[in-house]
Amino acid sequence: MNTINKEVGKKIRNFRKWKGLTVQQLADQIHKSKATLSKYESGDITLDVVTLHQIADSLNIQVEQLLYIEPKQASPLMNTVPSSFFKNSTRFYSYFYDGRNNSLIRCVIDMMAQSDANRYRTVMYMNVKNFENYQECENMYWGHTEHYDTLTTLILKNQATPLENLYINILASFQESEKKWGLMAGVSFRPFMPIALKMLFSRTPLPENQDLYNELKMSKEDLRTLKIYNMLAVT
Repeated sequence: MNTINKEVGKKIRNFRKWKGLTVQQLADQIHKSKATLSKYESGDITLDVVTLHQIADSLNIQVEQLLYIEPKQASPLMNTVPSSFFKNSTRFYSYFYDGRNNSLIRCVIDMMAQSDANRYRTVMYMNVKNFENYQECENMYWGHTEHYDTLTTLILKNQATPLENLYINILASFQESEKKWGLMAGVSFRPFMPIALKMLFSRTPLPENQDLYNELKMSKEDLRTLKIYNMLAVT
């Protein structure tokens, strides 16, 4: 229980910092003392359900985002997934290359409870500074993942800017693999325009070396396919 308290408290602290709130400001919003909120964040106090919902509302996030999920273990939530790549895991790591500022963008995807047939509630944290405190990110997207035999699709909405929706399609996720390519389509705000790019998904964090950078950049084969089909495609 102490581990769970500490992990939940860590999430609260990370989200609070991401929102730019002080301990006192968040404490005032949930009508608790600064000392009490500090103990929530340190894991010294077990949160009740009502307070957990109050904190999530104040931070404008889903309450599931504050819950502790063990990332690398067989999960009963994922037993029905037809995809071999996604089966028995609840956390995934993704990367893409942003040519506008020549930077590697890291993402973390948490998959949660099944909400419908083949559908799982999903949150994606985009442009995280590090995987240890991945809640401190540039953007958060909330939605669901749909798994089928030949295709997995993530349908997500920006929690801060509802007009932005992301669609990520991953082909042949039924094949056993440590990494999979996906095609993301969405909206860029730098400048504002529709975009599509390739994303690399992994079950574990990848070495961030030149090989990864080269893999994420548009290759000659990507450009050749684009010229032939007039489409950006990844497999």
